[in-house]
Amino acid sequence: MRRTLQGVVTSDKRDKTLRVEVKRLFRHPKYGKIVRGRTVCHVHDENNEGHAGDTVEIVESRPHSKQKRWELVRVVEKSKSV
Repeated sequence: MRRTLQGVVTSDKRDKTLRVEVKRLFRHPKYGKIVRGRTVCHVHDENNEGHAGDTVEIVESRPHSKQKRWELVRVVEKSKSV
C-alpha cells in the first residue's frame, strides 16, 4: 500500500517538480507538549499543474531522481492569492 499525504506547495520553480510541506502535530516524547513538525517532499508533477500555495495530494512512488520519491495525485485546492 502506497502512502498518501496532503500538503501545501512551497516552491514550483523547477520544471515538473514541486516542493511540498506536510505539516503534522505530535506529542513530545519526554515533555508531553504538542509540537508542530513538518516534512518536506519533492514531488514529480508531470503536467506542471501545481503552483505555490496550492494544497495538493501526493502519493509515494519509485525514485524519479536523487530527491523525488513522490508523485502528484491531484490539486485539492488552488491558492487564494494571485
